[in-house]
Amino acid sequence: MLVSVIADTHIKVAAKDLPQQAYHWIRQSDAIIHAGDLVNEIILDRLANLCPVYAVLGNNDRGLKLPLFLELELEGVKLAVIHDSGPKHNRGKRLRQKFPEARIVVFGHSHIPVCSDEEGLLLFNPGSPTDKRGQPYPTMGLLRLNDGEFAAEIVNL
Repeated sequence: MLVSVIADTHIKVAAKDLPQQAYHWIRQSDAIIHAGDLVNEIILDRLANLCPVYAVLGNNDRGLKLPLFLELELEGVKLAVIHDSGPKHNRGKRLRQKFPEARIVVFGHSHIPVCSDEEGLLLFNPGSPTDKRGQPYPTMGLLRLNDGEFAAEIVNL
């Protein structure tokens, strides 16, 4: 199973749509995870027309009816999704306590890509495909899930 992971798209603020390179991956995906700051439902509707979307509420998502966090299992891999993971210091420990069953925690908010294993937990922030905020490239993430195993990758757009 291929899962496209995005966050901090800020559609109608930072951009009117995702870059075409992001759609290249999304069209190949079996699901999409959006870790918040969609800003409005336009992008959610566009993505939902392509494949199932799992999305959480970001701090800029005023008026959207989305959960603050999600816990799900895809292809035997337990994932959690939250927008703001808090400070970098002790992040792995804090998220392990909040999501004790998860193997992967997807988050956004900082626009800084992260793909690191801490506390037996993959911390995965895809960065932003539309608002790179000082990063060298806009980015998104890919998760390849299969029978309890996974591989994670940050993709420059």
